Amino acid sequence: MAAEFQLRHEFIETSELARPEYRANPANRCYFCKDELFVHLAAMARARGVAFVADGNNADDRGDYRPGRQAAREHGVVSPLDEADLGKDDVRELARRAGMSTWDEPASACLSSRIPYGTEVTDDKLRQIERAEAAVRALGFRVFRVRHHEATARLEIARDEMARALEPAVNERLLRELKGLGYQYVSLDLQGYRVGSLNEALPLRPVP
Repeated sequence: MAAEFQLRHEFIETSELARPEYRANPANRCYFCKDELFVHLAAMARARGVAFVADGNNADDRGDYRPGRQAAREHGVVSPLDEADLGKDDVRELARRAGMSTWDEPASACLSSRIPYGTEVTDDKLRQIERAEAAVRALGFRVFRVRHHEATARLEIARDEMARALEPAVNERLLRELKGLGYQYVSLDLQGYRVGSLNEALPLRPVP
């Protein structure tokens, strides 16, 4: 997308997995991830005379549990979409008007969000999840998550796509592909896909 719009961009490396507090996967794991990211970005901004580091938080994120916002505040990161009171639908519409080909792409969260809190985050698990979601996507599913429960892959699929997962041929492919990646069991969550489902187990309030 950056290349398509000829935006100056570069790739940087961060080291979340080198931080034991991140790997331990506590309920505020996202804080340590964002802290790692903003340490690097803040240093780059200072070195280049850039006034602000901005993130993509929007108005709809206010009611969700997002400990990463604490890290943003600590590093002076601004959230222009939120400040402009723009929600996800507003952002998509503006992106559509701007001619961005990704305007209706499904949300894409960090792969660590597929691992239940308190369960260690490892590179092997993240790669397994990544391959599993690539396999589900290759079968034509668009809105879904593969939640990693050690030997079990719990599939959250959008309700309007769920019936397809039960079609014999598709079901067989799902089982074959995911079991081939090391999962012993593959389950279909009857509640379907919802944002941040692993937060449902937390007795916590959203971070404002």
